[in-house]
Amino acid sequence: MGAAAGFYGAGAATLALMPLAMTLANRSSPVVAAVAALLFLAGRLAEAPRCTARILAAPLTTPPGIAALAFLGWCLVSCAWSPFPEASARAAREFAPTLVAAYLLARLAPGRLPGFVGPLALLAVAASGLLIAVGLAYDLPLQRLLGQRAIAFVYNRPAMILVLIMAPLALVLWRSGRRLAALALLAFALLGILRSISGAAMLGLAAGLVMALLAWLLPRRLAVGIAGLGLGLAVVLAPVEGDLLLRLMPEAAHARLEHSSSRARVAIARSFGAAAAADPWRGAGFGVAPRFAETPVAARIEPELRPMLAVGHPHNSFLQVWTELGLPGAVLLTLVLLLALRAAAGLDRPDRVAALALVTAAAAVAFVEHNAWAAWWTAGLGAAITWLREAGLRAERSGQG
Repeated sequence: MGAAAGFYGAGAATLALMPLAMTLANRSSPVVAAVAALLFLAGRLAEAPRCTARILAAPLTTPPGIAALAFLGWCLVSCAWSPFPEASARAAREFAPTLVAAYLLARLAPGRLPGFVGPLALLAVAASGLLIAVGLAYDLPLQRLLGQRAIAFVYNRPAMILVLIMAPLALVLWRSGRRLAALALLAFALLGILRSISGAAMLGLAAGLVMALLAWLLPRRLAVGIAGLGLGLAVVLAPVEGDLLLRLMPEAAHARLEHSSSRARVAIARSFGAAAAADPWRGAGFGVAPRFAETPVAARIEPELRPMLAVGHPHNSFLQVWTELGLPGAVLLTLVLLLALRAAAGLDRPDRVAALALVTAAAAVAFVEHNAWAAWWTAGLGAAITWLREAGLRAERSGQG
């Protein structure tokens, strides 16, 4: 037990420091997640080696687990017709190890996090929020000192990580009896998010706050239904996002969102939407987004839409699933999301509010930002789910509802 406790303590400290690590190096969350996951795995093997495999395998036989495995299986199958196997392999090398690490964390860490982890996470979030705010106010002195690029968007990824973890972490502190600390954590996270220039982080924050309010005020089924409707629309509307925005978004809105490159984003969404419509049944293949302009389907869309296919990805994870994995991928993704919501519906009220807020915030960010298979984002989701599960276990131990 002494060795296991040491591994758990080291893993918990590593996990708690993720927001600060991301602020100092905005690609570091996969490494943080991997180290923390290996430490918790070592602790579990030292404590109860015979139970570890059962703990890890149990969720994979449930409906959400089976749906997730089916989605991942389709990702693998789609590599068979990928025109660029090296691009598919590169995406898999980035996504798969971090997905495994995130799963290990979510399964093995909750219930084994020592008491110091909440205050340490608060310090990490406070340092992250302050570094973002002070750095942007004084022309990024830390980046200049470290020899990094002194560009304001360097803090966009840390801000999005703060969006993911703020509610679950605050709930962990609240459930530990540290209510002022929970409020302080939310305040420091908000400082970093609102001071950043990340429109995606602010959109995720707004969506999460609205969903949290609805989940607190409305009956359980209605709140979950609204969240499910939002997720379903995110998948269904992704292929026509560009055309809808072109028709509905006024010029004044583009002027206000100049820093978010809104005109370019509309053009990108139109181009990838046209590609999804040209090959809706199976998609171009997992992970080919960086070379999408060279795929056979790119030659079948209007010439004026082709240039934007070279930007690297659609800046919409749902649209990327459509273009790479086609209708089967979109259907399986929808099934995974809705089954996850069904699981969230069975949680106690505070946990349900935090879970629905997390899902909604993550979906909002995913609708406008980053590569679907980005390791830094996968690691952040794994950390958020881990904190959420820890909050639920602390409620069970304390008898809170």
